[in-house]
Amino acid sequence: MKRTKRKIIHIDEDLCDGCGNCIPACHEQALQIVETPRGPKAWLVKEFYCDGLGACLGNCPKNALSLVEQEAEPYDEEATTTHIKDVLARHIEHQQGNKDGSPELPVEPESKCAGTCPGAAVAHWEKSEEHTGQRIKLASELRQWPVQIHLVPVSAPFLQNADIAVIADCVPFAYANLHQDFLKGKAVLVGCPKLDDTGVYVDKIARIIDEARPKSITIVRMEVPCCSGLTRIIQEAKKRAGRDIPLKEIVIGIKGELLDAVNPTVPEQDND
Repeated sequence: MKRTKRKIIHIDEDLCDGCGNCIPACHEQALQIVETPRGPKAWLVKEFYCDGLGACLGNCPKNALSLVEQEAEPYDEEATTTHIKDVLARHIEHQQGNKDGSPELPVEPESKCAGTCPGAAVAHWEKSEEHTGQRIKLASELRQWPVQIHLVPVSAPFLQNADIAVIADCVPFAYANLHQDFLKGKAVLVGCPKLDDTGVYVDKIARIIDEARPKSITIVRMEVPCCSGLTRIIQEAKKRAGRDIPLKEIVIGIKGELLDAVNPTVPEQDND
């Protein structure tokens, strides 16, 4: 295939830890996690699937991905679209088969994703009984609806001059005192930086910062690497809005422990 000089994704394997965050962000499926002698690494497996727009860049916690201009196969939109449709068709066929009573496909004890993505690694632990036997009823500190980032209107009155808590959607299941410690007195935005459309989130939160003029933003996320994308989303949104607003980052362990409460230090990326 004839090669041409264009922008394309470059992966620094020295920085890449194989976490897999970039995979769902590459809608063209040009990236895959590949086992190498140095462990799992993200590879650009199909140059002509990569459109060079860089949607995957902000999902890498190690900043291992960058856009470079170099000789590469031209982007083939037709082949990419055909590939995506084929994958979708196989998925729908499988789903329909299960609805008709066909047996589920066998699941390996440790899936490829679980082996390469810390956020999907399966874990289980026993909890000791520490309560007194008396059930304590706590009041909800939530003072708004909706809470999901996609659904909250930029013009919602509860966002105006508010202290906002942006919370990863796994946090409420891990951290028992969420309402008392992080919701009280705050407007709430909830989302997942791994599975949701992060580009939409950046644009929306930038508008919220610009129009609602919040007093502060507290980011509450899980310890897994993919969840650090929530901090980068807020950093980029703040940069786009061009407003100096205090940020605080709270990190929760998968066992529910409070690990950190700091000012974010995630490096900001230039849009130039």
